[in-house]
Amino acid sequence: MTRTVNCRKYNQELPGLERPPFPGQKGEDIYNNISRQAWDDWQKHQTMLINERRLNMMNAEDRKFLQGEMDKFFSGEDYAKAEGYVPPSE
Repeated sequence: MTRTVNCRKYNQELPGLERPPFPGQKGEDIYNNISRQAWDDWQKHQTMLINERRLNMMNAEDRKFLQGEMDKFFSGEDYAKAEGYVPPSE
């Protein structure tokens, strides 16, 4: 049976992650409060931010920026978007 969580991002019961995405308190918080769908959406957005803003994950400031944006993304605050990105039309 699939584990469900009350997703902080989408404010509804949705399937959760299979395990914490990384160790520590932050990983446990995401595991307990963020759905698989929200995590997948964040992964796509994170990739877009890294590419469009040319973030270097070896740079502590870039990692800190991305961490802050992840927190905003999941909490419903206004978060950074990839400048000039236009989603494909269906």
